[in-house]
Amino acid sequence: MTMHRICTLTDLVDGAAAKFDVGKHTVAVVRIGDAVYAIGNHCSHANVPLSDGAVDCDTKELECVRHGSAFSLETGKPSTLPATQPVPVFVAEVRNGEVFVSDQPASVATQKAGR
Repeated sequence: MTMHRICTLTDLVDGAAAKFDVGKHTVAVVRIGDAVYAIGNHCSHANVPLSDGAVDCDTKELECVRHGSAFSLETGKPSTLPATQPVPVFVAEVRNGEVFVSDQPASVATQKAGR
């Protein structure tokens, strides 16, 4: 797993998602305050870009714009139908104001340890 610098923290809008290509993956990167999260950018139900969806900062979820499935930014698991399959989660971290994202999906344990 390699960490890639994708932008600065100030480049990300707080409470919104942005799309980035990291290695062979397209990820939705979300900033909530000083924390960043990265999940696979395609809804597991409809293959729609999740980066176009709304962020719920309280529940730390990203909602698909097509059918309303919400995905956890921490686990990738959907909390609402119609999606039933999770999306991949990537390690995301801020170092000296720079945002880095892994080029490979991570387990939940690795994601939490990376922060």
